[in-house]
Amino acid sequence: MKVMAFCSAAFVAAAATTAGAETMSAFYDWSDGGTVLGTYGNIGSAENYWWGGDQGSVLALTEEPMGGTPQGFVGWVTGLQDGDVIDASFLGLGDGTEFSKVRIWAHYTTGGIDDFGGSAGGNNTYSGAEWTLLEDSWTFSGGTDSGGDHTGLVIEARVYSYSGQVMNTAFVDDLSITVTGDDLSGVEINIPGPIPAPGALALLGLAGLAGRRRRH
Repeated sequence: MKVMAFCSAAFVAAAATTAGAETMSAFYDWSDGGTVLGTYGNIGSAENYWWGGDQGSVLALTEEPMGGTPQGFVGWVTGLQDGDVIDASFLGLGDGTEFSKVRIWAHYTTGGIDDFGGSAGGNNTYSGAEWTLLEDSWTFSGGTDSGGDHTGLVIEARVYSYSGQVMNTAFVDDLSITVTGDDLSGVEINIPGPIPAPGALALLGLAGLAGRRRRH
């Protein structure tokens, strides 16, 4: 499991839609250099790739070596309650041949993003050699509010490669996540973000130390 940079989207406006219901949304198009929140299986690389044109930058997931069902974690929603509905979608593209494709899937977490809590299922539609909208909807269940151990839902981009190729690449763009529920006050939508440069990381560390000193 490889965990990458996080960008919390909890700041995205949660607005009342109907009596007693709220929505929270986040969108990510990989234009700021981010990649994934984490991976599972034989993802040889997860790169921010310049596609050009109207598409701009996209996520490139390469399966290497061939085998299994590798996954790139492109979203993680936490603070959910049972009955909350998560709608997610992204554009997917194969490698321009019949050798690779991608689809949208999800799984539960029981702690951090690398704590697997069981599959949540997904859509059986696959991308091909043209950009394809892949989307699905999940109703959260087994949360801690009802005595369960599910603490979040991870949105996956699953890569499928065939024909004995050494490696294959699939592409993802325009991630959209919307949560609907009665009380979203604790919900955070985590999306990929750029990995800070070493100097920025050092400054963040110093800022954290200063913050702790002030709190003391």
